[in-house]
Amino acid sequence: MSELLIGAHVSIAGGLYKAFERGDALQCRAIQIFLKNSNQWKARELAELDRELFVAARENSGIKAVVAHDSYLINLASPDPELYKKSLAAFIEELRRANFLGVPYLVLHPGAHTGSGIPAGITRVAKALSRALKEVEPPVQILLENTAGQGSCLGHSFEQLAGILEKMKDAGRAGVCLDTCHMFAAGYDIRTREGYEQTIREFDRQVGSGKVKAFHMNDSKKDLGSRVDRHCHIGQGFIGLDAFRFLMNDKRFASIPKILETPKGPGIEEDLMNLATLASLVES
Repeated sequence: MSELLIGAHVSIAGGLYKAFERGDALQCRAIQIFLKNSNQWKARELAELDRELFVAARENSGIKAVVAHDSYLINLASPDPELYKKSLAAFIEELRRANFLGVPYLVLHPGAHTGSGIPAGITRVAKALSRALKEVEPPVQILLENTAGQGSCLGHSFEQLAGILEKMKDAGRAGVCLDTCHMFAAGYDIRTREGYEQTIREFDRQVGSGKVKAFHMNDSKKDLGSRVDRHCHIGQGFIGLDAFRFLMNDKRFASIPKILETPKGPGIEEDLMNLATLASLVES
């Protein structure tokens, strides 16, 4: 476990710095956090004490990589002017929070075009992300997450991810977070060695493997191409163990954080189980 850059999404209840204590309890080497309550627009302004506690907790932990995920309320593909404006302002604020805390990556779902069409949605997302990066200085970077493709959600195909990146300004500050459940539900069959390699080749052709900065490691409760986003414990869903074995032993992604978003109970048993499963798949 100590050599693997794997971990889980952990709670920030009680303070952002508490995430490291929870990550250490799981023996994580990578964690994902929210930077605020993910189901609220407003957030308390961070103070210097928040940063000091966060930095100290990180330095005293065994965590080697931290990734943040933005609020689920944000929709940068929305054709509704008010929601689009509100989403952009909220996303810019989250980028600033990430910079303030020293979190290098902010993951986001591209959003839903809600009937306005894929090309229009892609244009709106790219324009919003370009504006956000202009407003917020480096080093923070944006990671587009692939989606399952529920409803009018964008980003379920590698072509759509590439389309957003191609239209962005300063796309050098943008990468990708690949979610295994979303990939499978969108129709990419990674269950066999041939299917896995074909999928990675297609991603490399459309986007570029070097753009992958994080993975979400989730099995799927729904079958291939269902376009339904339902996460499941590793090896207990329709994806099965082989796809995760291929990924855990893929030298191209050895240094990339791999983070669980699998179902959680009241304790840490589920995360411990899933982390142990991933570790067991690594071949010496």
